[in-house]
Amino acid sequence: MASSMGGAVGKRAAGARIRRVAGGGTGAAGTFAGVSMMSSSPLPPPAPRGASRRGAASNVPGARTAPAASHVPGPRTAPPAPRGRRAVSVFVLSALLVPPVVAGGGAYAADGGGEERAKEPVPPAVMSRVGGERLGVPGVQVQLKDGAPKVPRDITARSWIVSDAETGEVLAAKNPHWQLPPASTLKMLFADTVLPKFPKGEKYTVKPADLQGMGEGSSLVGIKENLTYTVHDLWLGVFLRSGNDAVHTLSAMNGGTAATVAEMRQRAKDLNAVDTHVVTPDGYDAPGQVSSAYDLSLFARAGLQNADFREYCSTANAQFPGDKGKNGKRESFGIQNTNRLLSGDYDIKPYPGIAGVKNGSTTNAGSTFTGVAQRGERKLLVTVMNPEKKEHNEAYKETAALFDWGFSAAGKVAPVGRLVGPRSEEGDATAAGHHGAAGDDAKPGKGQDPSALNATDTSSGAWTAVGVAGGALVVVGAVALFVRRRRPLPEAVRRGSRRRR
Repeated sequence: MASSMGGAVGKRAAGARIRRVAGGGTGAAGTFAGVSMMSSSPLPPPAPRGASRRGAASNVPGARTAPAASHVPGPRTAPPAPRGRRAVSVFVLSALLVPPVVAGGGAYAADGGGEERAKEPVPPAVMSRVGGERLGVPGVQVQLKDGAPKVPRDITARSWIVSDAETGEVLAAKNPHWQLPPASTLKMLFADTVLPKFPKGEKYTVKPADLQGMGEGSSLVGIKENLTYTVHDLWLGVFLRSGNDAVHTLSAMNGGTAATVAEMRQRAKDLNAVDTHVVTPDGYDAPGQVSSAYDLSLFARAGLQNADFREYCSTANAQFPGDKGKNGKRESFGIQNTNRLLSGDYDIKPYPGIAGVKNGSTTNAGSTFTGVAQRGERKLLVTVMNPEKKEHNEAYKETAALFDWGFSAAGKVAPVGRLVGPRSEEGDATAAGHHGAAGDDAKPGKGQDPSALNATDTSSGAWTAVGVAGGALVVVGAVALFVRRRRPLPEAVRRGSRRRR
């Protein structure tokens, strides 16, 4: 899907060597069971925001970084340097005083690049801390245990996140709260908002006005005015072909585009997705329309609790209603899912265990993708946004590499954060010590205990909770005991992609 909203992208820096700083910590894993629906609270939409800055400093090979020092000697302890060496000493000292891009154990830091690097888009210095303090720190965040594989260093996405789809634990991430254009991955929020409202067998005759207002170059499934489609047909068009015509038809059924956008904003707010501001229901480039890798993972995790959502996002091929033939009967034509980790392509094979979720691509957003896959009993969510390497299917290739790493790192990394639950269960995540960066609700915590940042997922609602730590949430005096909650991927998802005839 093309867009006229694109802008110039800063050149990649010629030279920056990635350095591993530290690692360590513990992790947890477990089993799962059960599914139910998630409800949203009647919350007002957030005030519109301006467009976010695009791009991130990428991890590219190049100049050697200066080593960090735990102690820099002051004037009283440093011995005087010979005159000929003072310039070098001052240079080294100043390098040691510059903090790395990433702080904390098990992180990677980047440095170098000169004037050309300064022109690169970089993440904001202040981003949301929803889900954990480290998730708001620019750069790659990972905490490796002994024997853990290193995160692939050829991942060029400006923002990405690898999380456990059951527990919500974030295994590794890079700039996950950076607000970026989401493209059609925003359709996950659209589906999570609208899909439960209409039975799949309900029929609707498309009016000419329903197909107005789509952006130039929009991706289409081929819906025709004055023809009748089932809700099931329309959702196949949304998920398989990323059809904006299907989105606008469903929006018309839902009371119109404006009403649907307002509901999507409310739904995002209820899911604690504070990085997201919705302008269009289909994800087409629009000023101020942003989301984040973190929020897109929240949308996927919520949507996967709906059986119809799981069916549509895991369908690789289907038949779609066409025009009437000469005999007066409706013909059909085949459609294939544009998620290439599900359907494959000439340069990439379907990923083993893949079960959705949604891809996107626009001029402004670049390529975006959120996927869910299973290997053994481990289920992972991976979201990537805007790879700087502009090769064919690059977003899918980088997602596959992160899936491979996540599965091999299972039990060998300590989580650096978590995917929070909805407000209906956890309350306002920005008010629990998380420093938000979007909207009126994204202000620093309102006096609550900052220890909530490090709590495990206490959400329930759509997911059946299996207590790993045991017991319910109990508060005795000033002591809070948190129970780890699991959000299972049902059996229907485990079977992987579906092919419909």
